[in-house]
Amino acid sequence: MQTVTSADGTTIAYDRVGEGTAGTVILIGGAFSYREFPTMVELAQTLADDYGLTVLNYDRRGRGDSADSPGVYDVANEIADIAALVEVAGGQAALVGWSSGAVLALLAAQEIAGVTEVVAFEPPFVVDAKHHVPPKDLAAKLHPMIAAGKRDKTVRYYMTKAMGMPALMVGVMRVTPFWKKLAATSNSTAHDWAVMQPYMRGVKLEPADWKGVQVPVLVLAGDRTAPLLTKGSKAAAAVLPNAEFAELAGVSHNPKISILAPAVGEFLTRAR
Repeated sequence: MQTVTSADGTTIAYDRVGEGTAGTVILIGGAFSYREFPTMVELAQTLADDYGLTVLNYDRRGRGDSADSPGVYDVANEIADIAALVEVAGGQAALVGWSSGAVLALLAAQEIAGVTEVVAFEPPFVVDAKHHVPPKDLAAKLHPMIAAGKRDKTVRYYMTKAMGMPALMVGVMRVTPFWKKLAATSNSTAHDWAVMQPYMRGVKLEPADWKGVQVPVLVLAGDRTAPLLTKGSKAAAAVLPNAEFAELAGVSHNPKISILAPAVGEFLTRAR
């Protein structure tokens, strides 16, 4: 593990995987993920081993070994965290984001000059009211739960109200060993919501909001994922200035790295 200090003084932990010559990639996880999450570890190692990429796999603030900014949930801070990692990479890096991390990657690409490409896997844009739309007062209820240390309640609330997961499914997850990992990252959901709140209102994406993403973008979705995620991914590709969309057979929102990694690695090495 290595660390870097973000602009506001927050310490961000990351692992450097590989020392390839094909460029550097920064992995950005979604809600409840962290750098030691098995999917993130496998993706990092595969991109390094099979595509000659140097991979920075980091803990977003508030999770894993990274510090937090309790009560301060500003997307600009998370973008600054990525900017600090880009500097670690020598001033240039591609971004690979998963779920809310994909949206954060796109936002960061508008602000950080050193971002070279973006791969956005299933950004959870809610572009119409046919699917779950989170309540408008979500932050007003979420933040007090976090401040009070109610981690289990925070997980249940965010999964059902923000992500739209069925309560029964969340209840089943509650009795699995993995629940402790979810609870450990629950405080970071406020950062996720700061990223996602403007884009989960059930309205279409506006091209003007994304015109600053001038780098090549690959938007990916699996053919076994929720219709909301497929629709949001296609909508993102349609409004981005320099984007392409691809659907991955046999992949859900919890992706098979054996299928996801080749799509990511081939795009990045082709772009270079």
